[in-house]
Amino acid sequence: MGYPYLPLTPEERRKMLSDIGVESVDDLFADIPREIKLQKNLHLPQPLAESELIRHVQQLGDRNVSLDTHVSFLGAGVYQHLVPRAVHHLANRAEFLTAYTPYQAEISQGVLQATFEYQTLICNLTGMEVANASMYDGATALAEAALMAMNITGSSRVVALESIHPDYREVVETYLKTVGAELVVLPTDTGRADLKDLKPYVGKDTAAVLVQQPNFFGLLEPVGEIGALLEDVPTLFVVCANPISLGILQPPGAYGADIVVGDGQPLGNPPAFGGPSFGFMAAKEKYIRRMPGRIVGETRDDAGNRGFVLTLQTREQHIRRHRATSNICTNSAHSALIGTIYLAMLGRKGLREVASQCVQKAHYTAELITALPGWELLFEGPYFHEFAVRAPVHWSKVQAALLDEEIIGGLPLAAVYPYRSEWENALLFCVTEARTVSEIQHLVQVLEEVK
Repeated sequence: MGYPYLPLTPEERRKMLSDIGVESVDDLFADIPREIKLQKNLHLPQPLAESELIRHVQQLGDRNVSLDTHVSFLGAGVYQHLVPRAVHHLANRAEFLTAYTPYQAEISQGVLQATFEYQTLICNLTGMEVANASMYDGATALAEAALMAMNITGSSRVVALESIHPDYREVVETYLKTVGAELVVLPTDTGRADLKDLKPYVGKDTAAVLVQQPNFFGLLEPVGEIGALLEDVPTLFVVCANPISLGILQPPGAYGADIVVGDGQPLGNPPAFGGPSFGFMAAKEKYIRRMPGRIVGETRDDAGNRGFVLTLQTREQHIRRHRATSNICTNSAHSALIGTIYLAMLGRKGLREVASQCVQKAHYTAELITALPGWELLFEGPYFHEFAVRAPVHWSKVQAALLDEEIIGGLPLAAVYPYRSEWENALLFCVTEARTVSEIQHLVQVLEEVK
């Protein structure tokens, strides 16, 4: 049955308020503007016993559409991949789950070693020289990279392509507003960067050019040409990369990137309705003291034993505020640990196989869809595991038909690019190695029947 709920009597309530020096509960919230307060009572159900509450919450949860009940062709920044069960079995060991921020760092050798291994893997993956202990997520990592570039160059203008994830661009814009910086967004009518639009902004007045690879539409940007354009100028080249794609794509360090960031969710972390995840950041070694967050290093003690130390901590909790490069306060360590175990378990060949299957299955799916009457690719150009198609009917009819068949996706571009009327009936589909041939063929069959 559980314990009954015993509300305070009016006398008890008055005494509690009197003891803390206020006359009413409303006085506790006097700083909140009245116009944003709820002006009516909440209609709350009667208290439930624990067993009843658990059953009620389970019933609410069963209303959800999830990846256990539906097949997903949805991507746009959060992806479903096949993750070996051993990854989460290892990551959920008590010594990892109970470990927290290493304020007395050198005592926490296990945490520091795991972080050091993570940094090493990120450097190997991106082709960069140094990596930090991870960030909140991909969006804030990109924003921090923009601030870092401004700190390095002394310029207050940042250029971003329209093909960067719209949510990421909003986060960057929010960060830059707080420091009075300018964000220039270059349109990408063809879905990819146009160098002639970019050239006028390259030079000492621009701190960085932000590029996503593959971009939000799944297309591969001409990063080699962009890297060559920025090679001998003060403007830094910031690349936001999908880590799975680096299993087969050239690493950003090979085409001249100065800073590489991204979201680590695809590395063993489940979609989980959008999070949590972790962001990664890597850079050229000469910028190491400008990087936000923490950096773990390897050393030897007096006896010659291998050990790990917290080499740099440039956040304001650890050093004088005016010297801090960022106020970012965590590095999503457990999610990054999952990514570390995932990469170590797959290895180079395994990651290459995952990336190759993503490419092959995405192109197979696109070929089947565009063979249907009225369906066509929205953009031309090479793509990784996402592609945008224009539907012959309104996108809402497509989504409704798919949901009826327990299929999620694709994402209507009208929802994230409402000002682009020419993309109104375009849908973004994602196909990873997790999708089977029969699932892909079922998707195409449903699309064929949409009228």
